[in-house]
Amino acid sequence: MAGEIPDLEVLERTGTGKGAARQARRDGMVPGIVFGGDVDPLPIQINFNKLLTMLRKGRFKATLFNLKVEGHDDVRVICRDVQRHVVKDLPTHIDFMRLKRTTKINLYIGVEVVGEEESPGLRKGGVLTLIRPEVELLVTAADIPENVTIDVSTLEIGDSLTISDVTLPAGSKPTIDRDFVIAQVSAPSGLASQSDDDEDEVSADEVPATEMGAADKE
Repeated sequence: MAGEIPDLEVLERTGTGKGAARQARRDGMVPGIVFGGDVDPLPIQINFNKLLTMLRKGRFKATLFNLKVEGHDDVRVICRDVQRHVVKDLPTHIDFMRLKRTTKINLYIGVEVVGEEESPGLRKGGVLTLIRPEVELLVTAADIPENVTIDVSTLEIGDSLTISDVTLPAGSKPTIDRDFVIAQVSAPSGLASQSDDDEDEVSADEVPATEMGAADKE
């Protein structure tokens, strides 16, 4: 099941239209609208600095929020659009969509790794690289998984774990069709360098004696 959904507190906007939107911006707010859910759209405004901070953290448009507006019931929403100033690239308007429990949405779900202590590759000194610490999944709003668990207990050095190797939470599926890599176990850098040196030595030893003799005569 889903982990804790972050709260997003906003204010209801009393006026509508361009004049009210400009006034909100002068007051240090970003005007917006909440739509969907078979109810009337709700004009809102959110603190500019707060919104800018969240946008700069990334994944804002793929995060589910519990929207809190005084005088209204809490509702789950997801951002569907952020309009920006054409020159300054700063947010000027924001749209949120209400979600029903049956709504399907794309979200980035964090990857949890288990089985590291049992992995033969890691026990030999291999290094685990998490290629995708998050995986984008199509999920149902009422049943958002807390994480995607990957088991690396059988991985040897050189092995990779792909999305097809993972048992995804019920009702979820990846948004990418191809079988992409999530994690891999690589040889430690020292071992890799030693292997390269060994190859160089073998190459020198394998030089035919006739060529070595010709080189001596020259």
